[in-house]
Amino acid sequence: MGSYILKRFVSVVLVVFVVSTATFALMRAIPGGPFRREKALPPAIQRNIEARYKLNDPLIKQYADYMKNLLKGDFGPSYKYLGRSVNDIIRDGFPVSAVLGLLAIAFAIIVGVPAGIISALNQNKWQDNVAMGIAIIGVSVPSFVMATLLMYVFAVKLRWLPAAMWGTPKHAILPMLALAAFPAAFFARLMRSSTLDVLSQDYIRTARSKGLSWTAVVYKHVLKNAILPLVTYLGPQVAAITTGSFVVENIFAIPGLGRYYVTSIYNRDYTTILGVTIFYAVLLVLLNFVVDIAYRWIDPRIKLTAAKE
Repeated sequence: MGSYILKRFVSVVLVVFVVSTATFALMRAIPGGPFRREKALPPAIQRNIEARYKLNDPLIKQYADYMKNLLKGDFGPSYKYLGRSVNDIIRDGFPVSAVLGLLAIAFAIIVGVPAGIISALNQNKWQDNVAMGIAIIGVSVPSFVMATLLMYVFAVKLRWLPAAMWGTPKHAILPMLALAAFPAAFFARLMRSSTLDVLSQDYIRTARSKGLSWTAVVYKHVLKNAILPLVTYLGPQVAAITTGSFVVENIFAIPGLGRYYVTSIYNRDYTTILGVTIFYAVLLVLLNFVVDIAYRWIDPRIKLTAAKE
């Protein structure tokens, strides 16, 4: 276990290094800059601003300074939001995105997992056809289309829910549904195929031959084994949603991390782009580690050991 944790720690360091280096290089390769507008600033002012943020230093020095600060956990100042650091932006934006994302994931699990199991247990019956038909729609429709449709129906036409902004539980319902549509549909399809595979195994027939009720077989044998593929997918999906859906947060004007990220791209806010990208990469690696631990908890036969050379 100790060697496995050490291996994971090394992987986190490598991921941060590769992601930060690649993102730094790509940002500097894009034409323009954070202080170059359509209406050009006077050359003297432009030079003073770039000198203040050390943007006139050689790229190798800028990279070395950024990596040095990164080791201290400092993502640097934002070029767009004056007086604020990237750490402040992540600290303010991530809780909003996390709450919205966790609500969406919880809804997707509550809806998708039972739908997939019911569909598998009623293969080729009307329950299966209805569930998979809805799942196909959920997988096919992009989140921004779903968000716009939900806003039009429930906010504009019916006026049941607020169309945008953040602050009350009602504000979270529409963006949560827009974010949860795809994972819920995917979970349903994944659970259906996984459950059908488990139901065809010999140990299920053995359990039934011993006199166990169908309900006991489903809960004790089928569900525990069928849910493993979903756990694998859950880690990166939680990271993606809790970090923030860029499009959905912009559509509903939610002050989450995704909205800051999109704004930073428009404004060439290098430090914000770097900081949020690195934050997402670290979160993804950590959640994959949690998934591995969950694997061990669900199925004790799985051993968490570092790969042998």
